[in-house]
Amino acid sequence: MPVPDLPLFESLEGLRGTGKSTVAPLLAAARGAVHVPTVPLCYQSLRRQVDMQGSVEARMCFYLSALFTAADEIQNYLADGVPVVVESYFARCLATHRAFGTRLGVTLPRCLPQPVTYQLVCSEGERQRRLAQRSKSLSRWDELGEKVADAITDAYAQFSMQQVDTTGLRPDQVVQTILATENEGASCGDPEPMGTHPHVLPAVPRRVEGSRLR
Repeated sequence: MPVPDLPLFESLEGLRGTGKSTVAPLLAAARGAVHVPTVPLCYQSLRRQVDMQGSVEARMCFYLSALFTAADEIQNYLADGVPVVVESYFARCLATHRAFGTRLGVTLPRCLPQPVTYQLVCSEGERQRRLAQRSKSLSRWDELGEKVADAITDAYAQFSMQQVDTTGLRPDQVVQTILATENEGASCGDPEPMGTHPHVLPAVPRRVEGSRLR
């Protein structure tokens, strides 16, 4: 008896300004998928308060909690046969906070929904031009993220992702590039969860130095 195709679950990762928030809803529309926020609405007011604080560990735990809550919603959609697109998933939280210097080691459960992940990249000059066009003010975490952008990129290397260069492309062209890529859906129980070692990101010593795509 043939096994039915699993619904596609896709995540967009990358530094600020590479196009995640612009491309994600367009990709969802193209796929006929649900665009699930990985910081659910019930977390939004607390998110602003947490981001005003200085604890990397507290911030990381907050975003992990939000992601686990979103993962339940994602799993429900996938179980109903509905494809899902998210703008960042656990990889962004773990890579970013690792670069920020968290002392926490994290082991993710094997049963988490596993996405096909695209790492959006672009030239540094274009990324900075896109960021300069934003009207939103920078948070202290945004500023820190820019200082440790190379470390975030290095931490992303722990995860299995397909790179998509958005340099010089319109959002619809980025979507077409993704649609042209052959993918196979992933689901709960896939044998190779996120991370270099199965779904584990070890703690590292604290060290911190120093519509167009948006």
